[in-house]
Amino acid sequence: MARSGSPAHIDISVGDPDRSIPFYAALLVPLGYRRRRGPAPAWDGTHPTRATWCLEDEGGIAFEIELRPARPGSGDRRYDRYEPGPHHIAFHAPSRAAVDTVHRALMGLGASVLDPPADYSDQPGYEDGYYAAFFADPDGFKLEVAHIPSANRTGVRRDSP
Repeated sequence: MARSGSPAHIDISVGDPDRSIPFYAALLVPLGYRRRRGPAPAWDGTHPTRATWCLEDEGGIAFEIELRPARPGSGDRRYDRYEPGPHHIAFHAPSRAAVDTVHRALMGLGASVLDPPADYSDQPGYEDGYYAAFFADPDGFKLEVAHIPSANRTGVRRDSP
């Protein structure tokens, strides 16, 4: 049965797959994603140019994230989250410890940490217990990993900034 209205996948163009694939593995694997092979040689070998991770539930693959190389000549361009397009992507974490695990894994790669793990309960627009860390991927795209207690209890979260 199709999951009407929920996102199916996101493709992210990256400037250097050799930098980005390890970064996204460190981000996604602790959150329950598993890497899968793609349908072409670009996903294989010691220096693949593409990678796909999937998040599964009882109905099969619920969501996928795929990395693909950026257009030739644009690989050095940094992402500007204040231009039209996505500002950032946030990922649910099942616990504060999971946020900390992702933070440690990305720190081990020398990733750019925009804001280390912190409790945002006292910040306007955030609910009690909101615990998050913010990173920039190798191309400057902002990512968040957040433990949101109400989302883990009910499966639904209130809007926040």
